[in-house]
Amino acid sequence: MSSLDTLPPLRDVIRRHDLSAQKSLGQNFLLDLNLTARIARGSGPLEGARVVEVGPGPGGLTRALLALGAAQVVAVERDRRCIAALAEVSEAYPGRLQVIEGDALKVDVRPYLGDGPARVVANLPYNIATVLLVGWLSSDPWPPWFSSLTLMFQREVAERIVAAPGTKAYGRLAVLAGWRTQARILFDVAPSAFVPPPKVTSSVVHLVPREAPLPCALRDLERVTEAAFGQRRKMLRQSLKSLGVETMVLLERAGVEETARAEEIDVPGFVGLARALADLRAAG
Repeated sequence: MSSLDTLPPLRDVIRRHDLSAQKSLGQNFLLDLNLTARIARGSGPLEGARVVEVGPGPGGLTRALLALGAAQVVAVERDRRCIAALAEVSEAYPGRLQVIEGDALKVDVRPYLGDGPARVVANLPYNIATVLLVGWLSSDPWPPWFSSLTLMFQREVAERIVAAPGTKAYGRLAVLAGWRTQARILFDVAPSAFVPPPKVTSSVVHLVPREAPLPCALRDLERVTEAAFGQRRKMLRQSLKSLGVETMVLLERAGVEETARAEEIDVPGFVGLARALADLRAAG
């Protein structure tokens, strides 16, 4: 009998610990163990892996990660009600699960991980999912402390992460994700898979860091994309005026057409704009 077989059904755990999902915490629990195993496998072979999980709740995905061989799972959980339920999982897998009670937006998990890269695998709380992702994508130094991110988002957010130039969903998030990672949607998850069911379809996204992203400063790329997509219907010769440099010179140095709009510029184009901005600012 495996450790997974010794644990009670998740519905029993939720009832026994009174773990009704709280909307204020962005909670939607996954109870289908076949589905949680599929999410866990989406990160790749888990034997011996170090994994960070955010928002484990009653521990459905946590169980899958451990059952599939993760050597260490560091789970960050803000909801104190879930700690006792997760302790039962820890007892079933001695020495392999460490639960940190705290806000994932504030907790630095790196001191808990030891040597070597870790993976992040999580059914993220929807209300902080994008903020967490941007924080991970903005990690310094790069390559980062994680070797991959396998994350659940609302389908709309997932489409924004992987969007290509020329599409409606293409924006600042797609540029940042495309600059520093290779991102793809693995599969969708229907609302009926969750308790309580959300009003939207969800998607699991897998992101792998690029070893050597095109060189530019993150802050300059943020400034350029914020200006460009802040007025995405306007041509760049107009939308980039807020950057405080000579717009036509900026566009010429980056090799970007003055009549182009933000959604038409690919990641290398935005990197070129960011580098040109840095050069112009340095020249005074």
